[in-house]
Amino acid sequence: MAERELTCGIEIHQQLDTKKLFCGCDSALMDEGYGAYYRRLRPTTSEIGEVDRAALAQFQRDIGFRYQCCECSCLVDLDEEPPHPVNGDAMDTALTFSMMLNAQFIDEIQCMRKIVVDGSNTGGFQRTSLIAVDGSVEVNGKKIGILSVCLEEDAARKIEAEGNETLYRLDRLGIPLIEVATAPDMETPEEVMEVAHRLGMLLRATKRVKRGIGTIREDINISIPGGARVEIKGAQELRMLPDFVRNEMERQKMLIRVKNILKERDAKPAEFLPVDVTEVFAKCPSKVIKGAIDDKGKVIAVKLPGFVGVMNGDNGKLRLGSEMAQYARTKGVKGIFHSDELPNYGIEKEYVDALRSHLNLSLTDAFVICAAKEKKAVDALKIAVERANAALEGVPEETRDPLPDGTTRYSRPLPGAARMYPETDVPPMPITDEKLKNIRENMPEFPEEIEKRLVSTYRINPQQANQIVRRGRDELFVKISETTGLAAVAATALTNTYTELEHEGLDPYAIEDGRVIELFELLKANTFSKEALPSLLREMSKGSGAVEAVKKLGLEAVDTDEAAVIIAAMVKEREDFVRAKGMDAIGPLMGPVMSALRGKIDGKQANDLLAKEIKKLIG
Repeated sequence: MAERELTCGIEIHQQLDTKKLFCGCDSALMDEGYGAYYRRLRPTTSEIGEVDRAALAQFQRDIGFRYQCCECSCLVDLDEEPPHPVNGDAMDTALTFSMMLNAQFIDEIQCMRKIVVDGSNTGGFQRTSLIAVDGSVEVNGKKIGILSVCLEEDAARKIEAEGNETLYRLDRLGIPLIEVATAPDMETPEEVMEVAHRLGMLLRATKRVKRGIGTIREDINISIPGGARVEIKGAQELRMLPDFVRNEMERQKMLIRVKNILKERDAKPAEFLPVDVTEVFAKCPSKVIKGAIDDKGKVIAVKLPGFVGVMNGDNGKLRLGSEMAQYARTKGVKGIFHSDELPNYGIEKEYVDALRSHLNLSLTDAFVICAAKEKKAVDALKIAVERANAALEGVPEETRDPLPDGTTRYSRPLPGAARMYPETDVPPMPITDEKLKNIRENMPEFPEEIEKRLVSTYRINPQQANQIVRRGRDELFVKISETTGLAAVAATALTNTYTELEHEGLDPYAIEDGRVIELFELLKANTFSKEALPSLLREMSKGSGAVEAVKKLGLEAVDTDEAAVIIAAMVKEREDFVRAKGMDAIGPLMGPVMSALRGKIDGKQANDLLAKEIKKLIG
């Protein structure tokens, strides 16, 4: 059997639309915060006496945190009051979703503390509870294993970071999250997106989840043959998942090539022997170096024996230098320079040659330099050299942050099991047979059942129903249909029109449901014609409200008499053409008529009025 090119699993974190998990505060984001409570967080040992490597790396960044309160935060969020009992609606939703996955429930749910010292949790830990295990979901005929379903609290929201201090707002802290983790059963980038899409549909089917940007996040765990498990944490756009997976596969292949090149050279780990080379660059015109020296900083260099060409070589296909720079930036420097990219950035060849001579480098030796305050430069180079040495082993396990272009950057080491320990402030919660019976008797519709209901109730075609449900717009569609009776028009708008707007680079899904419903209510009231819907939705995708969009585009409907006057004038202007074509002139004239009326009257009315005026002319 051929070795799999990709092994991938995902974790999905979905916010629930309930009160907060451990208090009675509303789960809503606030535009403003107040107060500034300062904290510093330190990692603690787990119950087996170990300190988690990711927590330790975060602590070593030496950052302090300030927390803004807001209307939907309380002493529980500040870790100044014990947690209240677990929110019952959130627990029921987690149990319902687990049952939809045919997962096996935990008899007694024990809340755990997960060490998190990046400041996103005021107590230095996140509360999480394992709800169920060993479930599955079917996607395109393939069974994908579900390892676990957890119920946990969301983190505080980062507002800004400056220097060694980060500001968080407590509005998001404590919002309930369902975390579902799949088995590493996905084998293609596209399959990753399809599985995430299916799980998202099932979550939405519970009718208890939040919607919008930031309410659902995906963590992707990826490895390839010869590589290592890497976690891409916090991806938000479903369509970007294949790009993240493909780019990570290529990154790992690149690092495997680097490892093989270094092995062929019999390269050994570089010793960390920092050298002050400020004098070598005393007259260097580079803005970065000159700025650091003027700020009483130093230029520090480290020798990398045998590393020439792998930091930025083979026409940019080898990029170990970029990996090293990402590690270095976690120590607060703007970046590093390495020999594969020089001369460049104002560092001319004479300075490169002088440095190589100063460090006594051979042709296969490389170097890396950093210009900053001495301690910061040394710390940055130390971790950069550690990253270079890790290349001798191949791909390091790590957590990476997603970037808008589909690539990623280093965040921290991959967490281990040492970050978990029991939460003593939340008592164990037994899951009774009665509770499960009640959940089973009140199960929501599955996506396929929703599709059938839309087809039978609202007489739309199955393809439209499938698209509406896949895109999570079934509730909006039902509200529009029940409120206005415009089911067929709504189905077309929520499928074809939305797709067209997406192709134009717009995001129609960002339009609030209430605004879309208002738009259809205006249509029902004949404020504009249905032909104007695409233009109005286009304008609303840019931020306008329904009424504002109608006024902005000048699409207020005209009455029949006014439309008849406009059409009569157009027919008169084209009298010769109309007399020559007779009633066949209707088709060619409909375009100019609809353009002149700009969506102020629907097509059938326009056609009838045009036919009437032509009959008058030709007799």
